[in-house]
Amino acid sequence: MRRYVSRVTDWSMPFASRGYCEAARKTYASCCAKTIEDPLKDEDKRNPVSDMLIDGFGRMHTYLRISLTERCNLRCHYCMPAEGVELTPPPQLLSHHEILRLANLFVTSGVDKIRLTGGEPTLRKDIQDICLNLSALKGLKTLAITTNGITLARKLPMLKQCGVTALNISLDTLVPAKFEFLTRRKGHQRVMDSINAAIDFGYNPVKVNCVVMRGLNDDEMCDFVNLTRDKPINIRFIEFMPFDGNVWNVKKLVPYSEMLDTVSKQFPSLKRLHDHPTETAKNFKIDGYMGTVSFITSMTEHFCAGCNRLRLLADGNFKVCLFGPSEVSLRDPLRCGVGDEELREIIGAAVKRKKASHAGMFEISKTANRPMIHIGG
Repeated sequence: MRRYVSRVTDWSMPFASRGYCEAARKTYASCCAKTIEDPLKDEDKRNPVSDMLIDGFGRMHTYLRISLTERCNLRCHYCMPAEGVELTPPPQLLSHHEILRLANLFVTSGVDKIRLTGGEPTLRKDIQDICLNLSALKGLKTLAITTNGITLARKLPMLKQCGVTALNISLDTLVPAKFEFLTRRKGHQRVMDSINAAIDFGYNPVKVNCVVMRGLNDDEMCDFVNLTRDKPINIRFIEFMPFDGNVWNVKKLVPYSEMLDTVSKQFPSLKRLHDHPTETAKNFKIDGYMGTVSFITSMTEHFCAGCNRLRLLADGNFKVCLFGPSEVSLRDPLRCGVGDEELREIIGAAVKRKKASHAGMFEISKTANRPMIHIGG
């Protein structure tokens, strides 16, 4: 069994190389004790989008993905290198309070959707408290979680009570033996139980993420589609994407055009739905089926023009593009005692530097980036 290896870091001098730290201490009083209030949410109002969240191309970023942990109980091929990854030491990860403070800053600036990711977010011991506090933020309309489903079924009653309104569950095969190969772990039935539990708890749709890889699970696409016949499931077929350590190869990529052709031949009544301009998926419906089918085409037909997503990583780094290597730390200035306005300036400057689109799949495959498990989906 392979194990994670933790980085060795001198935490006693975490910001010694940051020139702004001492100046920030003098300029701003420490404000890490800010209390997150617990107001009743007004579903009919949202906070206006501030300039902080608008990039140089006029895109408004109202969707924040927060990675709660780098830990995971699976070892999926496309997410993690076979040898595992180095874990960030716990003191360098964002605390519960730091997550809430930054989330509050984003929501009061116009973010109305937060998705919790990982690693595997349900492994975070304080996830219920985090969800309860996040769901209370005035202006937040959606609190979602992306999970592998291994522990979800038993935690779902409390998560729903704490305000989780939407679920994405990752599942790349309907064959238990293949699941064990793809994830390097057992647990297929537990994931299926979680999908059914989510349906029973009234989540509609329950989104099921399936990364399609040639020669591994591309022969199961129509079986996945059949799950949508009598259940409110949205199957989301995702093009295989390159990240550090996942041995991406264009030969493993099944392009959207091929996936669509495969599904439409088996289901000729497949019809395209109207998609929101910020939607990442191309959405379809089959006559008489309760659920829907979607394709996420990051590699062959990117959707950068409508991108409204930002990412806060578990270690506090802020990332404006999934495929861009650029990151800026929000943890460091936060722990230096800077105020909200200074944090807004740091965030706004990073958003303004966001490029019009990613570099294309072949350039992405050659560009250094983190493993997916460090980024958080």
